[in-house]
Amino acid sequence: MLNCTTVTLFLLLGFPSLHYQERLIAIAFLASYLVILAGNLMIIFLILSERDLYTPMYFFLCNFSLLEIFIATFIIPKAVGSLLTGSKAISYSACLTQCYFYYLLGSIEFLLLAVISYDRYVAICYPLQYPMLMNSQLCLQLLLGSWTAGFLVTIIPTILVARLPFCNANHIDHFFCDSVLLIKLSCAETQIVELITFMASSIILLVSLGMTALSYLYIINTILRLPSASSRHKAFSTCSSHFTIVILGYGSCIFMYVQTSNHHISYNKAVALLNTVVTPLMSPFIFSLRNQQMKDALKASLKRSMITSSRQLPF
Repeated sequence: MLNCTTVTLFLLLGFPSLHYQERLIAIAFLASYLVILAGNLMIIFLILSERDLYTPMYFFLCNFSLLEIFIATFIIPKAVGSLLTGSKAISYSACLTQCYFYYLLGSIEFLLLAVISYDRYVAICYPLQYPMLMNSQLCLQLLLGSWTAGFLVTIIPTILVARLPFCNANHIDHFFCDSVLLIKLSCAETQIVELITFMASSIILLVSLGMTALSYLYIINTILRLPSASSRHKAFSTCSSHFTIVILGYGSCIFMYVQTSNHHISYNKAVALLNTVVTPLMSPFIFSLRNQQMKDALKASLKRSMITSSRQLPF
């Protein structure tokens, strides 16, 4: 610890191998962020404005879209600013804050995906009892339970990382503050912190994935026993958009954090792009274009807007 300078700033290197394309990357990030905001806000607006969408599934989807906006907001604007201005610096407190909220919101999102899969399980396997089983009180409890569990699982690793000393080394080869890379910069012994962080990530990912997989096993078994092909197609279509997001989200995060060997940082950076930019960008289109109720709600909303606009014309 002698001759040690306490770090107060970290440097986010971003994409050093693409240094001359950083402005183009920044424009792509900014365009993606605007689409993420517009798409997810559109979903939230439709769900809140259309009474036909006042169901548990769309209640959870509304909250999922809100989480997508929050995650993108904590990551992308800072990355865009760094790429455009060339200023890679981020303060110690801002870096820890970005770390914490990225893992908190991501953990809640995975738990919410498990909750949505349970909702689909009840809707398909117990359609007659669905309104009684998935009542508003249970939906609120499941949502609050997801937030509480996400907070409890992520707060301890974050506190341990915040207590680590950082000396001299302050370069993070990423476009945001990743706690895995941040731990490696510490000048103290970090095996315990790494183990606890790994266990926390594994608990959230594997438990929520197990719940989702179990729900879909029952769902698929029930659908295959339906007598008509049209009924099977309709049942599958109600789950297809959610299942697509499950594959994208779980696949990318399991690759990054539940692994036994160290992959090259460029692979992790590419997967982080998938998780923080591509999936939030695609999810509004997946949930809206592959969902007939959402498409009907969008058409109804546009029709009302056109009627309202025509009435306000002076001729």
